[in-house]
Parts: sequence; structure tokens; C-alpha cells
Amino acid sequence: MSRAKGKAAPPAAGFASRVVAWQRIHGRHDLPWQQTRDPYRIWLSEVMLQQTQVGTVIPYYERFLQRFPEVASLGAADIDEVLALWSGLGYYSRGRNLHAAAVRIARELGGRFPTDRATLESLPGVGRSTAAAIAAFSVGAHEAILDGNVKRVLARHFAIEGFPGVSSVEKQLWALAESLLPAGDVEAYTQGVMDLGATLCTRSRPRCVDCPVANSCEAHRSGREVQFPSARPKKVLPHKTTVMLVLVREGRLLLTRRPPSGIWGELWSFPEFDSAHAATEYAVRQVGRLSGETELPPVAHGFSHYRLTIQPLRCVSSGHEITVSEPGVRWMSREEALASSLPAPVRVIASDVELD
Repeated sequence: MSRAKGKAAPPAAGFASRVVAWQRIHGRHDLPWQQTRDPYRIWLSEVMLQQTQVGTVIPYYERFLQRFPEVASLGAADIDEVLALWSGLGYYSRGRNLHAAAVRIARELGGRFPTDRATLESLPGVGRSTAAAIAAFSVGAHEAILDGNVKRVLARHFAIEGFPGVSSVEKQLWALAESLLPAGDVEAYTQGVMDLGATLCTRSRPRCVDCPVANSCEAHRSGREVQFPSARPKKVLPHKTTVMLVLVREGRLLLTRRPPSGIWGELWSFPEFDSAHAATEYAVRQVGRLSGETELPPVAHGFSHYRLTIQPLRCVSSGHEITVSEPGVRWMSREEALASSLPAPVRVIASDVELD
């Protein structure tokens, strides 16, 4: 679809109707969560899509629904199984919040998944935009959304200065999102404005020639598309290092469950230490004697707020008896470990380490 020629329209004039018309012809219609009005399935997709690309989400979404086809089965599941299915998708608090919300729906809402924004927003991990999207797509509620794609579209179209994560800028964008919401066709408009940001109004190299609202886009008219929205203020990410003890005994690995809060909450991981000496001392306390220890290649992993370098230390027990008295500590075969909820870098280490 090519940009219309002629006099530019006022920025908000016909914005929604142009987006709806474009979406019906050029938008996405074959995503697995688009063929349902089930609020549970819509919720699952919306949570998975937070900070994750569609192509990555689809196989996780399909596997989740195979195991948990409705909210009751998710609420009744063990958190370990939920996090194991989530493993590799990142931002693990989303998986914990999914489970917590399902438990709450079972206990407090009679197992009935809510469709009104206020109740949805009260669920763990569901913010204003996610609640609005679920309500709009499940029952056609007249609610505005403001996810990352929509923020980019509106910031460009109206040339909103400043980083969208700043409260004052976000407030402006919410006001615009609500003012642009059409009286009808809310679902098509909501899907359309998200599709616009995901497929045309992308972060780099936006395809303005195909955009249905380009003739009223202030950033496009001034040739400053890539300047909006403003980038997150740069800061130097701190760098942290940790030693992970990869303790091997009779072909099994020692793993510990991480605390509920913080990075990788409630996932299984190798024990962490500040030094190789501390890791070795712990290994000796667990198994008595070691027949060898080797530093494995370091593993780098990035988080949104710091960079982490993991130094795996492989220690091999020379004993035969496996005993663990501490809670949250477990010996696992490689197959058991890989079937558990492991952070991505821990999964890499567990997959590659020699067990002989």
C-alpha cells in the first residue's frame, strides 16, 4: 500500500479508520492466538509477547496450550513444570506470574477467567496495556493499549519528544492512545496499530512508503522517523562474575533451587560462589573427596541491567554414595536436569559437560 499523495491531513484525522482499513488487507491474521476469543489463550499470548518476538513465542505458546489447555490445568500444575516449559523464553517472572494468576483465578474467581480490565489488571503480571488487550480481543471492550510497538507508532506520528519510559512522556502517549480509540472496530484497530509497529513502523528502517498514516505523520514529514521515539538514556551496564560449581558424581549433577525473588527465581541452577576456592570447599562438604577439578570455558550472559560472566568449575567426586541433606538441593541425571526449569546459560553448561 503506497502513501497517499496530496495535502497532509491533520495528525489525528482519520487515523483509526486508516489503520483499520490497512489491517483488514495488510495486517496479520494467521497468528495462533488470533483465532480465539478465549481470554485465557489471549492472556497467555499477551504475556509471552512482552519483550519477546512473535517468531520466538509461537512454539512456546503451542507447547503451553498442549500441556495447559485451560486456566484450571495451569493453576493446578507444579511451578517446576510451568518454569520448565518456560525455560529459554527469558524474563522468568512472567512464568511465575502466569502460575500465580492462574492459582488466584481458581481460588478467588471460581475458575472463571475475567474479561473486564479492572479485574484483569489486578492479576499478577498484568499491567494496564495487557489488561486492555485481553479485554478488547476477548469481548471487544473499548480499551486503549500502549505496548512497545504502539508507543513507537504514536511517538513518531505525533513527534513526541523524550524516552517513552519516562512517566511524563508515557502519560502523553496514554492520552493519545485513548483519544484515537474508535467507537467501533476496536479489535481491528487494536490489532492494526500493533501490526503497524511490528511490520512497518519498525525501530530501524521504517517502511513509510507503505504506511497508511504516513501523510499525517509528523516525524515522516520532517524526515526524522528514526529520531522517534527517543532512545533510552545510555548508561554503562555493570559487569558481574560468578563461579558455578558443576559437581559430577556417578554421572549425575548437583543442582540447587534459586530463591523465589531475584534473577532466575525458583529455577534450578548450579550452586554459585564468589571464588573457585569457595566452590571447591562446598563440593568437598557434599561428597567428601574430589578426583579432579577443571575450569570450563566461561559463559557470557546479558540481562537488561547488567552483564554476567559465568566461570563453570567442574569437580568430579571420587566417592560412590550420593547424599544430600540440604533442602532445595538435588542430584539429577543430565536428562532430568534438561527436563527441569533451567536458565539458558545453565542449560548450555549442563548439555555440554562431561559426566565421566
